Amino acid sequence: AAAPLGQVSELAEQLEERLFHSYGFHNKLIQERLQELDKVMERVEEVQAELRRICCTIEAAYQDLCL
Repeated sequence: AAAPLGQVSELAEQLEERLFHSYGFHNKLIQERLQELDKVMERVEEVQAELRRICCTIEAAYQDLCL
């Protein structure tokens, strides 16, 4: 037996609400992950800059010793 049209409409509405809620929840999670990734990338850039400074210092020391 086919479900009445009103029942189908109500079920469709409930499903839409659940999907919307689920999408919102996952969207929030994705936003949080992206912010964490941003922080990690900033830290990586800081470490790279630090390594460049160390390399320059070692290079300068090496030149002082060897030249």
